[in-house]
Amino acid sequence: MTPSHRNGATPGQIRDFIDHGFLRLDNAFPADLARACLDALWARIGPDPHAPETWTEPVIRVPFMASEIFDTALNTPLLYRAYDALVGPGRWIPPRQPGGFAIRFPSDADPGDTGWHVDASFGEGADYMDWRANVTSRGRALLMLVLFSDTGPEDAPTRLRAGSHRIVARELLPHGEDGVSLRALAADGFATSASCTEIEATGAAGTVWLCHPFLVHAAQRHRGRRPRFMAQPALLPAGPFDPGLPPSPVQVAIREACGLAM
Repeated sequence: MTPSHRNGATPGQIRDFIDHGFLRLDNAFPADLARACLDALWARIGPDPHAPETWTEPVIRVPFMASEIFDTALNTPLLYRAYDALVGPGRWIPPRQPGGFAIRFPSDADPGDTGWHVDASFGEGADYMDWRANVTSRGRALLMLVLFSDTGPEDAPTRLRAGSHRIVARELLPHGEDGVSLRALAADGFATSASCTEIEATGAAGTVWLCHPFLVHAAQRHRGRRPRFMAQPALLPAGPFDPGLPPSPVQVAIREACGLAM
C-alpha cells in the first residue's frame, strides 16, 4: 500500500492495486485548484463556511458541478497517466462534470448512509438498488474518491475494505454478463468482506483515490471540526469489455480472484 508516484503508478503500486484494490495519488491536482473548487461548492450549498451554527445537516449532496475548474481537476497529466496504468490507454473516457459530491459536516447525528456497499454500474429506473454490476464491470472503469478539502482520520474519510474487490469478483462470476442487482449483492450487508483490513481514504486537498470498481466501501459520521468535501465520480470505459485486448490491472485483479487463466 505505497504512496503515489509522479509517473502515475510504479510496478509495485500496480501490484498493490491488484491485491488491495486502490491507489492513492497525492497532489493529483494543485492545491489552489482545490481551493477554487471548494469555494464554488460552498457557494452552491448555502451554509456559511465561517459560521458553524449554519452547518445544520450531517451531509449535503450535490449531484454535479458543471464548471471547467472541476473538469480540470480530474484531467491532469498525473491522473491521465494513472488512468492509463490501471485501465489501459484508450480504454477510458476523460471525466467531465464530476457528480456525487458528498459534503459531510461535524455532527452527532446519524447521517443514515454509512453502510458497506459497492457501486452498481448499469441499469434503468429510479431505484438505484435495482441497478446491477457484473464480473466484467460493465459501465465503470474505476471508482474515484476525489478530495477537495484536507481529510484526516476525524473528518469522515471513506472507509475501504482492502482486498474486498476480489471477494466481490468471485461473487459476481456465476452471474455472467447479466450480473446481479445491488439489492441482491447487498443482501448480507457484505459480510463476506468483514475480515478485510479497513483503510481510511485520508489525504490533503488534491488527493485522489483510484479504486477498483468492486471495492467495498462505506461512509462514516464526521467526528472532526472541518467540513469534508469529496466527489465520488466513476471513470467510464470507452467501450465494452474486449477479451481480445491484454488485461488491464483492473481485469487482472478480477481474473486472479476468480482463478481464470491470464
